[in-house]
Amino acid sequence: MSNKDFLDNIKKLREMTGVGFKDCKIALDENKGDIEKSVEFLRKKGIAKASKKMSRTASEGLALVKEKEGQISLIEINSETDFVAKNQDFINFCKELSEINFKNKSDLNKISNAKMSNGVLVKDNLVNLIAKIGEKITIRRANFFDNSNGFNFFYVHSAMEKGIGKIISIIKLDGITKGKNEDVGVKLAMHIAASNPLAIDKDKIDQKIIDKELEIIKAEIANSGKSPDMAEKISKGKISKFLNDNSLLSQIWIMDPKKKVSDILKENSSDKPLKVLDFIRYKVGEGV
Repeated sequence: MSNKDFLDNIKKLREMTGVGFKDCKIALDENKGDIEKSVEFLRKKGIAKASKKMSRTASEGLALVKEKEGQISLIEINSETDFVAKNQDFINFCKELSEINFKNKSDLNKISNAKMSNGVLVKDNLVNLIAKIGEKITIRRANFFDNSNGFNFFYVHSAMEKGIGKIISIIKLDGITKGKNEDVGVKLAMHIAASNPLAIDKDKIDQKIIDKELEIIKAEIANSGKSPDMAEKISKGKISKFLNDNSLLSQIWIMDPKKKVSDILKENSSDKPLKVLDFIRYKVGEGV
């Protein structure tokens, strides 16, 4: 790794963790320049705290949503720079791809082999666009919500155009009665965009995520010099908070800090109880 790349990684690590230059340098040296491992290293040392900023965002691009007759599709197309994400050729390609995504119900293989308006396959148009722009472009992921077993709602944060943005969330709800409680759907989608839950409730959070968080918590406490009994007690409290903070139903409602999302569902139930069946949240480039 060149000296410039190493300095760039130090800068990136500082922005993600809020930790000083020297500690970031040590972390990167210890982990051979791997940023994600360096973040974990700093957390275990108790120098960096968990924060939303630590979600690696290594790519740019756009997320696009399309809704028709209660069905909703979502797709993310990545570029290397935000400059390309604002390029009109890239935007036009993404818009047409969003239409194709809806028709093919987010099947990436079918999307790749679908014909675009110019008669050329998506995968070939993608190669041509890369050659024209001179930057790597990828069709990263897609999701489709049908209109069976519930009602779908979506929210686009800071939309640059209708249905296009950097953060988009979709939620499927059971218990919606038209004309009575529909407005809560978009509010819940807005909450998901802001609060980034990992699952509907804590029982559905991936055990691998929980185990990794618990490992980091225990290492941090051990490095602080606490006794084993005290460390065990503290770790239980911290992992409980982590589960609550990352479970949709247990999260504090963004519009009223005195309530939880579960309270909002109860308050807005009409003919039958409101229930979250599914949700998804895209933040462009997150986790890449």
